[in-house]
Amino acid sequence: MSGGHFIRWACTDKLTTVHVPAVRWNGPTQPLDDEHRWNVARRLLHDDTLKPEDRLAGLLLLLYAQGPSAIHRLTTEPVAALARVVTANRKGQATIGALAPSPWLFPGGQPGRPISTTQLTQRLNQLGIRPNQARSTALFQLATEIPAAILARTLGIRTDVAVAWQRLSAGVWATYAAEVSRRKDS
Repeated sequence: MSGGHFIRWACTDKLTTVHVPAVRWNGPTQPLDDEHRWNVARRLLHDDTLKPEDRLAGLLLLLYAQGPSAIHRLTTEPVAALARVVTANRKGQATIGALAPSPWLFPGGQPGRPISTTQLTQRLNQLGIRPNQARSTALFQLATEIPAAILARTLGIRTDVAVAWQRLSAGVWATYAAEVSRRKDS
């Protein structure tokens, strides 16, 4: 709860007489021109004169719509460490004798190509992971937690597909405001 929200709550419950005016939100700010957004993202990806932490924060904002309030709370996780290990130890037939490292996180058997979807699926199957089933499970969970528009944007799917996933998972966000309103009355 922000300081302003706390003080307004305290006023409502007659715990203080301090008054903090509410800041009115007038909707989203003017969006960046798409070409400008991609130019900034390219600069952040390639400009080594900028601080790496600033580059990463900017890319998280530009590419994944993560705001400063979410970015500042990010912690390092085992998944990031694992991704660094994979990057440092990439192997594939195409990397044998290659003059430059492969740009692919999962290099394939042909030079300049990533691992095929079929081969990756087979490798996951050998671990007991069924990609379609696992992805559906993850989508069901996300659909119960995230509004359809954000789910669509985050996963790169159409909004109507995200809405369908929400309906299937009973994570319908249309009733969210009514639910919050009822909680205040209780």
